[in-house]
Amino acid sequence: MKTKIKELRKKNKVSQDELALAVGVTRQTIISLEKEKYVASLVLAYKIARYFDLSIEEVFDFTEVEEEYNGRI
Repeated sequence: MKTKIKELRKKNKVSQDELALAVGVTRQTIISLEKEKYVASLVLAYKIARYFDLSIEEVFDFTEVEEEYNGRI
């Protein structure tokens, strides 16, 4: 799943370590999210979005999920 985490971190001058500490995960988790190798749980997505004072949809791109869901209807 595509995210704007890296872009938001850079814009806000936040390191991977700082974000990881703030949301209760490891730096490796943040790296995996940024490289799209890991999909955040709903709770983690919420924490990250709240950290940047945004909605989950503003941080995470659900286009692929929506396309898959719409294809089943």
